[in-house]
Amino acid sequence: MTLDTFYIILQQTLIISTLVIGMMMVIEFINVRTGGLWSKKLQRKPWLQILFSIVMGIIPGCLGTYTVVSLYVHRVVNFPALVAALITTTGDEAFFMFSLFPEKALLINLILIVLAITIATLLQFTIKNKFVGLQNKEISFPIHEHESCSHSHHHHHSVKSNIKNISFVRALLITLSVGVLILVLSGVIDGSHHLNLLMGGQTEESVIHSFESQQDYESTSQQDCCHSHNHSHSHTSESHIHSHDHGGEADWIRIILIVLFVAILIIVIIAEEHFLEEHLWEHVIKVHLPKIFLWTFGVILCLTIINNFVNIHDIIDSKPFIVLLVAILIGLIPQSGPHLIFLILFAKGDLPLGIFLANCIVQDGHGALPLLAESRKAFFVSKGIKIVIAILVGVLI
Repeated sequence: MTLDTFYIILQQTLIISTLVIGMMMVIEFINVRTGGLWSKKLQRKPWLQILFSIVMGIIPGCLGTYTVVSLYVHRVVNFPALVAALITTTGDEAFFMFSLFPEKALLINLILIVLAITIATLLQFTIKNKFVGLQNKEISFPIHEHESCSHSHHHHHSVKSNIKNISFVRALLITLSVGVLILVLSGVIDGSHHLNLLMGGQTEESVIHSFESQQDYESTSQQDCCHSHNHSHSHTSESHIHSHDHGGEADWIRIILIVLFVAILIIVIIAEEHFLEEHLWEHVIKVHLPKIFLWTFGVILCLTIINNFVNIHDIIDSKPFIVLLVAILIGLIPQSGPHLIFLILFAKGDLPLGIFLANCIVQDGHGALPLLAESRKAFFVSKGIKIVIAILVGVLI
């Protein structure tokens, strides 16, 4: 494994961790500002939880699933709702499905929604423990009565006071938020190269090759620009087109990161000191960030090493049941890239709908990585349920 590959793995880990922690911080702020009212309404209405989770799950990409996982960890939505989201999500593959076969993509999503409603309903009536793998008896969102009502009376005064008498925690959070924005806006987190791997658009080798080729081209073009302007312009256009292949999804991730951390920057500036220290720093960052980062990094690193020794394309056999089992096994991988094999085969007409659906049911892209970090039991139980459903669907359809 090269240094470039390690750098890409680190980038993926940082992007996933940043998205998840960013969502947690925003959710924490909304929950405190509303006195937990919105989360209490969700808690009292399990059917609304299921509907909400399905809507979050069908949103292309992993952000909706990250949100549901975060709410589950905080015991706002229950396990049936979590499973509903994990069934309906197809992660980053949704972008490709709606690009390559939009009509079939709609049908597939409709089937997944029906399955999610059916399974979530069965779980709602059959399982006693509605928070599988969560040890705490209390809600993880700490709410204090004075927090939800004190902001509106002294808003302008508190902002001036926050800036004038800035604390270490506030200064650190502002620095981190601005730092993330600078990394995204400056292209250090680069959607045209490194984010494509996160979105499943390229392999590690192709991303590295593209990155190195771009650097080589830029160096060559600078030397030759005075001698062949027209030729250089033509190559620049081709390079620009190539660098943005599969880049639409990466651009969306960049936009989401920018919007998310602009919101977080505003929150850090206007929030009270107690909220910053007790909620964001002590609860979200110190408790959740290390686990999410280390688990995400470890999983992606292991998968990268395995991919260097195993050619997934060679595993697929011509026998339908073996292909089904392979599709389900690869679906267990908490990453987007490997599932593109089945998507491409289905797009070409070489893979039956039942087998492709089985892979869609079991896989959840990067969405369940934070769940693996927070509750291994919930992760594996949900995967086990989805395996059973996937086998039935693959055999029957």
